[in-house]
Amino acid sequence: MLIPKALTIAGSDSGGGAGIQADLKTFSAFRVFGMSVITAVTAQNSLGVQGVENLPPAFVAQQLRSVLEDFGADAAKCGMLSTAPIIEAVAAGLAERRIEKLVVDPVMVAKSGDRLLEPDARAALADCILPLALLVTPNLPEAEVLAGMRVAEPEDMEEAARRIHTMGPRYVLVKGGHLKGDATDLLWNGRDFTRFSTPRIDSQNTHGTGCTFSAAIVAGLARGQALGDAIRSVAAHGDAPSALRERFAAGTARGEFTVIIPFPPPISFPPPIPSPRFE
Repeated sequence: MLIPKALTIAGSDSGGGAGIQADLKTFSAFRVFGMSVITAVTAQNSLGVQGVENLPPAFVAQQLRSVLEDFGADAAKCGMLSTAPIIEAVAAGLAERRIEKLVVDPVMVAKSGDRLLEPDARAALADCILPLALLVTPNLPEAEVLAGMRVAEPEDMEEAARRIHTMGPRYVLVKGGHLKGDATDLLWNGRDFTRFSTPRIDSQNTHGTGCTFSAAIVAGLARGQALGDAIRSVAAHGDAPSALRERFAAGTARGEFTVIIPFPPPISFPPPIPSPRFE
């Protein structure tokens, strides 16, 4: 049996709602075998991020080498890459064993406002990682940082996408969830814009949405979907919207510091095998 394989290169969220944990849950929900390279360990919960420990870049590189030399990956994503040395180590590993279907979710700030990307790492991300990417998926604050401009209107999203595209990724998907009205994401391939719109879901339970969204796209790519189809299935009726509809508050905080669950299209399962009885 051939099982699609997806790799996530990101940080650990001890609260389970974002990062490596959200990615692996999403891969599993889409029946994709998930693998991980952990770049940092966070102490966080529904109240915020209490601590971050970055792993040594050499050990991050060793994890990446171990996974790719044995398992390989049909698709992969980069999430939290918090320091320039970690970014350079990951870029070197990906350059050595190139993954064509690489999605970059440029994690910079947690929903709590805690910074997850050091200032000197921003240039390294643009210089070393984005040129390797099939797709980069910034939200509006991340697009502002990468493009070096204010992004407050749909027209700004177009200009930001153009600027980010010059950094090397083949596609740029600027997520419009921070704007008012329907949630519209904008895809730029260097020639044409494609818009993916879905009715806005009134919810403050949004912790981990960016991780889950990009992981669902990676799962689709690993399963052989074309990029546009993978994005469309997620943006229109798939992972993030349906997960938000099934949201729940996991911790003591209220508002946005809660978690979501990925819910893919229904999958039929065979009837369970009866357990043997022992007398």
